[in-house]
Amino acid sequence: MPAPLHSSSRRRALGALGAGAAAWSMPALLHAQAGAAQIVVVGGGFGGATAARYLRKWLRAARITLVEPAARYYTCAFSNLYLAGLRDWETLGHGYDALRTLGIDVVQASADDIDPVARTVTLSGGERLRWDKLVLSPGIDLRWDALPGYDEAAAEFAPHAWKAGAQTHLLRQQLQAMPDGGTFMMVIPAGPYRCPPGPYERAALVAHYLARCKPRSKLVLLDAKDEFSKKPLFLEGWKQRYGDMVEWRPPAEGGAVVRVDAQRREAEDAHGARHRAEVLNVIPAQKAGLIAVRAGVVDASGWAPVHAGNFASTLQPHVHVIGDAASAAPMPKSGSSANSQAKLVAAALQAELLGRDAPEALYTNTCYSLIGPKHGISVAGVYRAQSGTLVEVPGSGGISPLGAGADFRSAEARYALAWYESICGDTWGV
Repeated sequence: MPAPLHSSSRRRALGALGAGAAAWSMPALLHAQAGAAQIVVVGGGFGGATAARYLRKWLRAARITLVEPAARYYTCAFSNLYLAGLRDWETLGHGYDALRTLGIDVVQASADDIDPVARTVTLSGGERLRWDKLVLSPGIDLRWDALPGYDEAAAEFAPHAWKAGAQTHLLRQQLQAMPDGGTFMMVIPAGPYRCPPGPYERAALVAHYLARCKPRSKLVLLDAKDEFSKKPLFLEGWKQRYGDMVEWRPPAEGGAVVRVDAQRREAEDAHGARHRAEVLNVIPAQKAGLIAVRAGVVDASGWAPVHAGNFASTLQPHVHVIGDAASAAPMPKSGSSANSQAKLVAAALQAELLGRDAPEALYTNTCYSLIGPKHGISVAGVYRAQSGTLVEVPGSGGISPLGAGADFRSAEARYALAWYESICGDTWGV
C-alpha cells in the first residue's frame, strides 16, 4: 500500500517534475524523485495489469499499486470458445500472485472516486490512496439508455455477455437449453465498442455449437452497420463451414434495431418489423467505465480523449487512460491494443520521472478470430503519433487472405491459441 505523502515541499517538487522533467539538471535528484513517486493503476485487465508490471520493471524504486476488485480476472477474449463448449471457464481466469511477487501492491477493492486535484483515489472501503501519477484502465460500461426496452433488468432475459462473468454463464445456459430448430438472434450496435470483431466470432462459434448439437437451428445477426472488422473473411468462413445457418442482416435488411422486448425475446427493427428468437443476445452501446467519468477524463462522446504520444488525458494532468476507455481511433478497443498502450505509457512515465527523452510513440494491435476450432483469421496493425493524432503506419499491417486453404486456416487457429497464452503470460504471468 502506498505510504501517505507528508512533505509539502515534496509535493511541490513532484508538481514541477510533472510539469516538465527536462527542467531538472541533477540526475541524482531525478532518480530520488522517481524512487519516491507513487503510481496508482486502476483496473487489472490487459491494460492495467500490463502497465503495473512494466512500471515495476522500469521504475524499480517507485511505489506501484494496482487497484482491482476481482481476485481473479476473467477475459472476454476467448469467452466465445467457452460459449461454444470448446474451452473450460477457468482457463479464462487469471490471478495476481505473480504481480505481487514482483513487488506490486495489489489492492482488492473498487476505485469509487478520484480527486485529480488532491491526487487521491477513494476505495470502496473508504480508504484513500495518494498518487503522483495515475493510470486508468477501467474498461467499459454499458449504455443502458441507448436502446429502448433494454436495461440492466432486461439483460437477465436477453444477456449481453460483453463482460466476462455471470452474463457469459447465462448466455451459455440459454444456448444449451434452446430447442433444436430454434433461433439464436444477436443485436449488434454501431461502433465504437469493445472488440470490433467479437460479435462475428461469437456468431461463428455459436454456429459451430449449433451445427454439432442443434443442426436444424438458425442464427440471425441484426447489425446496426453495413461494414465490420474482417467482414469478407467472416462471410466466407460462415458460408464454408455453416452454409445458410448464419444470416447477417445490415440496416437496409432490418438490421437496425430500435426497440427490444427482452422477456418476449423480440427485437423491432427500423422498418417496424418484429423478430423473435428462442435466445436473444443484445450487445448494447458502450462507454468508458464509470471511474473514468468520476476522474473527469471523459468528454461528451462517452470516451476519454488522450494525447497520441503517451495516452495522457487531454482533460486532467498527471492521468493516463489506456485500453477500452480511451478514445484512440484508429486503434481498435482490444486486449492487444491495451497491452501495447500500457507498455508505451510505462516507458513514457519512466522517461518523464528520470528526465529522459520521451519514447517514440508506436503501438501495435493483433487480433485473431476463430470461425471454428481449426479455422482462424487475423488482422494486425501498427500505429504512431503524428501531428498530435494516431495514424496507422502505411503498409505495416496485414489481414488473412481470402480463399486460403484448410492448412492455412488451421495454422492461424493455432496461432490464435498461442497468442492468447502469450499475451496472458505477459499480462498476469510470472
